[in-house]
Amino acid sequence: MTVLQLGPCRRDLIEYMESFGDEVKNTEQKLSGDSEILDGVDLVVSYGYRHILKKNVLNRFPRRIINLHISLLPFNRGADPNLWSFLEDTPKGVTIHYIAEGIDTGDVLTQQGVTFPPDATLRSTYEKLSRAIEDLFREVWPEIRSGRSRSFPQPEGGSCHRIRDRARFEHLLTQGWDTPVAQLTGKALQPA
Repeated sequence: MTVLQLGPCRRDLIEYMESFGDEVKNTEQKLSGDSEILDGVDLVVSYGYRHILKKNVLNRFPRRIINLHISLLPFNRGADPNLWSFLEDTPKGVTIHYIAEGIDTGDVLTQQGVTFPPDATLRSTYEKLSRAIEDLFREVWPEIRSGRSRSFPQPEGGSCHRIRDRARFEHLLTQGWDTPVAQLTGKALQPA
């Protein structure tokens, strides 16, 4: 089997997938339906990929493209999910889902809630979410790889954010990614 990992090279996850005897390719480049790297690919794993996959790519891999997302969908689809989970005080966690048209809208394969200590920062929460999604991926990959995994539609509601949405809250990041999340909780819910 050939797997394409989209996003920054995740050496640990690539080695894990290769341990099943599979070939794993990696790219961060924007794909089109005729991108050569897609030739011979059986499954696609997206993790931190910054491009939206278009219909011509999705049609080549029906229910064979999964995404590792560091939010508890349907909350915080799109960009900066960790930041928004605090700004909007929504449930925190990680989700592995199929990629469908739209932003983080596909059926969910698995989810897991994550909690944080009171002194957590944006950096420490991001690191904890990253470990959680990678551990969850290792747990469910054999089922996904074999095509035996089950999925369910996302619940109604939730939220979605684009990169540009962060601009009006960047002034709150007084210590950059080391800003304590306690200083951010619920700030997007308060009147401007």
